[in-house]
Amino acid sequence: MFLGPYQLPNNLALAPMAGVTDLPFRLLCRRMGAGIAAGEMLTCDVRLWHTEKSRRRMDHSGEAEPRVVQIAGGDPQMMVEAAQRNVEAGAQIIDLNMGCPAKKVCNKAAGSALMRDEVLVRQILEAVVKSVTVPVTLKMRTGWDATQKNAVSIARMAQDIGIQALAVHGRTRACMYQGNAEYETIRAVKESVAIPVFANGDIDSPHKAKFVLEQTGADGLMIGRSAQGRPWIFREIESYLRDGIVLPEPSITEVRDIMLAHLRDLHAFYGEDAGVRVARKHIDWYAKGRATAHALRHALMQATDARSQLDQARAYFDALADAEGKLLNDAA
Repeated sequence: MFLGPYQLPNNLALAPMAGVTDLPFRLLCRRMGAGIAAGEMLTCDVRLWHTEKSRRRMDHSGEAEPRVVQIAGGDPQMMVEAAQRNVEAGAQIIDLNMGCPAKKVCNKAAGSALMRDEVLVRQILEAVVKSVTVPVTLKMRTGWDATQKNAVSIARMAQDIGIQALAVHGRTRACMYQGNAEYETIRAVKESVAIPVFANGDIDSPHKAKFVLEQTGADGLMIGRSAQGRPWIFREIESYLRDGIVLPEPSITEVRDIMLAHLRDLHAFYGEDAGVRVARKHIDWYAKGRATAHALRHALMQATDARSQLDQARAYFDALADAEGKLLNDAA
């Protein structure tokens, strides 16, 4: 699969998620089998880029090609400046956000709110595509609400303007993340254009991945929330789609080792204080659905330094591994 001049190792993409897809998580998901991973959404207002948060979002140190930066905004010229500045800083693909449903984004006529104004969409797409030499891609939803599903018309417009790939989340903005993703609109988008289309929404297992590809005819899959605490979902899906092999769930000890390495990367990337805070949600995701996860959650909220956080997380998963081993021995 190609995006512009870049051949991807597979057709699986990590969805950009604010507060989640920082550099440590992108690197982890790439190691776990994601073919491409976009950074967190970056505002097009370059005046706001001087914060520590923005500088971290623009950090792509050690990241494999192609490096993808997603920008959001509703002003064509500001989007142009943001795109050009990121390309100068090393971005190799610019992704335009017209899918974010958050109120603070939509209230600024950005994200999925743009889908209500196709004239402005055209202005933004034309301006950005003309302003940079790297591929420009677009992430969007099926529409604003059930009465305004215009993903097909925007997809055709995008292709005509020069957008080189689309990612479509199978919900309207009104749906937020509620209910089941609907795939018929993604199929209609795919049937209307020749550029690559990534299907996004509710892809949480290898079998669901195959189902979504069959239902939509999409070229690739974009996975977001299902990778939180389960970055190995990419290798599981890749194995099943490529070879028809369902990989076993990782052992408790492997999950522990993946998580601890991730936590160390977070502590190094953010610094100890901020890293400990950011790591809490990831540990919560790794522990989700496991025995006594509530006890771990309580203990982790008390950890204020990296060493104690690592020690508590390690002890919790070691206890799970011991319990798992005892069950296997008893069964034998």
